[in-house]
Amino acid sequence: MLLKDKVVVLSGVGPGLGQAIAVQAAAAGADLVLAARTESKLEEVAKLVSNLGRRAVCVRTDITVEEDRARLVETALAEFGRVDTLVNNVFAMPTMKDMSAVDVDFVRASFETNVLATLRLTQHCTPALVEAQGSIIFIGSAVIRHSRRTFGTYKMAKASLLAYAQSLSSELGPKGVRVNTIAPSYIWADLLKAYFSYLGSKRGVTADDVYQEISAQIDLRRLIEPDEIADVVVFLASHLARAITGQCLDVNGGEFHA
Repeated sequence: MLLKDKVVVLSGVGPGLGQAIAVQAAAAGADLVLAARTESKLEEVAKLVSNLGRRAVCVRTDITVEEDRARLVETALAEFGRVDTLVNNVFAMPTMKDMSAVDVDFVRASFETNVLATLRLTQHCTPALVEAQGSIIFIGSAVIRHSRRTFGTYKMAKASLLAYAQSLSSELGPKGVRVNTIAPSYIWADLLKAYFSYLGSKRGVTADDVYQEISAQIDLRRLIEPDEIADVVVFLASHLARAITGQCLDVNGGEFHA
């Protein structure tokens, strides 16, 4: 019960990592304020949280809309009176084109959701987090560790998010708020499974063949699952990480050595 009676605001709730974070936080004793654009996803995850004996408040939220961001935080405070941890998990997939050919409008759209909207939501939460002496966790990406072709826009967004998190740690540390980033690599969930199946069909091999090819480049020889990343979120939100701030913790099975 590392998060017993804590209140966690979680953006980007979905069937993969968002769901895993909500469930693991609830299992650790937290109540959740869940934010996503799709109500059906929110309700599914809220039921899983309730089954663990914790409360889950659903707030349909488009993080790019100011009124939605404000309502999310207002609802959290109205329902629970506090916010102990904000988990910035929302993500919009950017265009996957070479930087020499990418349309700047696509870059701008990626930054609006992945960086600027996240910044604004965090600003809304900050007074409550200071009062609670809480923490902020950004879900980044291992894309910051490489420069593979077509990943440029993605890397720009996640690198900017990391820079923001590190600067925010210096600002909020004196006020008792910790700020950290998690950088996962491949996450073995439904979306990636479908992508591996697609890659396999294009090459005339199976999805398992693709999996084995990718995992052979990873020290643990396997891809990381959502629950394993969610466990790190729980750790960083807990008192066990009370001396950790301004850090980026790689969760990639040893694919990259930072």
